[in-house]
Amino acid sequence: MERIVPASLSPSLRADPPADDTVARMLAGADGPAEIAARIAAINRELARWQTNGGLASWRPGPDLDPRAAEALLDYLAACLHLPEWADPAAIARAETLFMDMSMLSCTLLFCASLPECYVLPDLSAVLHAAGQLEAHTDYRVRSTAAMIFPVMLAGGLTSPEGGGVAQALKVRLIHATIRYLILRGPPTAALGAAPLPPLAPAGGGMFHTLYAHGWDTSVNGLPCNQEELAYTLLTFSYVFVRGLRTLRLGLAPHDEAAYLHAWNVLGHVLGIERGLMATTMEQARHDFESMQARGRRLVRTPDPRPRLAADLMKAMENEIPIRFLKPVPTLLTRLLCKGDATRDLGLNARAPLLARALFAIGLVLVRSVDAVVRVFRPGFSISRMLTRALGQRLVTHFLLDQTRPLRLPDALLNEVNDATAAWRTDPKAPRWMHRIEARLAGRAPAR
Repeated sequence: MERIVPASLSPSLRADPPADDTVARMLAGADGPAEIAARIAAINRELARWQTNGGLASWRPGPDLDPRAAEALLDYLAACLHLPEWADPAAIARAETLFMDMSMLSCTLLFCASLPECYVLPDLSAVLHAAGQLEAHTDYRVRSTAAMIFPVMLAGGLTSPEGGGVAQALKVRLIHATIRYLILRGPPTAALGAAPLPPLAPAGGGMFHTLYAHGWDTSVNGLPCNQEELAYTLLTFSYVFVRGLRTLRLGLAPHDEAAYLHAWNVLGHVLGIERGLMATTMEQARHDFESMQARGRRLVRTPDPRPRLAADLMKAMENEIPIRFLKPVPTLLTRLLCKGDATRDLGLNARAPLLARALFAIGLVLVRSVDAVVRVFRPGFSISRMLTRALGQRLVTHFLLDQTRPLRLPDALLNEVNDATAAWRTDPKAPRWMHRIEARLAGRAPAR
């Protein structure tokens, strides 16, 4: 399918007019970050009622919501609620099945491939750095991302009235627009061609004050959370996921890869990403992904926030590995999945000792060799799948299923996520003896 790319402003200077207009209308007249934060808090209480796709059509604002915000949100839903006409329900359903089939492996790829690749673009990392989402609360970004991915990829997440994928995505879209408004201290249209915004001393604590005081030069950095960055992030959860499966020698059939890309492109539409920036084939996705990374690397930031962000993510994963000898595994797996240039950008090359790298490389060759031989007699056999599933279970248990900090999802959706991840504990493709080994590596009792 031929893509039509707008020829006016570059993607780095394009944002999301429907969402930006909604946020500008809701925050118009607010005097400074404190009043903006108070308004956002009131709006967020209302958005908590956006629980299911079907419920959005009948949503009406509560009596305590400012009438201007209520009208803006109603207009936003009217303009952005529906899936695009090119959405293919069969392809979306196939992508959901694939995600569920990969189960805990999907989570490992999220931690060790998709999220690290998100941090490669310096401007994207700068926004995360400013918000303190990873340094202060390493699991915040992980949990926020999972709170969107799970509702989208569970059965019917995008297509069923009972699903919650569209509802969650429309909330995230407003979050992106709010970040732009705070960093630019106003709507993006006013920032184009304007003088750089100097940093300020934060008027208070918290993310809102930090973003408002950050400072920004649109002529150099483009807009925060711009179209190119949004399209790049989408590729980290579609293209990078499929590429990771290929790297692990667990690749999908071409039509399944296309279905997975398609489902995420439908989500991209709901998130406000322009159709012309979406890739429909793996080759197209690879070209776009590498081009965006190359452009991003031309912008040098001092200090570079990326190594610190990546180090904190790696440290958080290492903390979940009880055996000291195996603690380098998350970093080594990330190096394998993210390739050379990205690992250098993220400062991962120096994190793993030489001996650990050598043992990991030897182990990788052995696992791939055994898998290749055994699959001749038993298709679907995979030690690689077992090991990555075990790591995924450890990470999911801490980051996503910790009952002291449950995912911020409606109760019905949270129960659905818990049921799905509980079902993932046993791999139907593996023999019983592999179930026992996986359970031991994952730190849980084997299923009876």
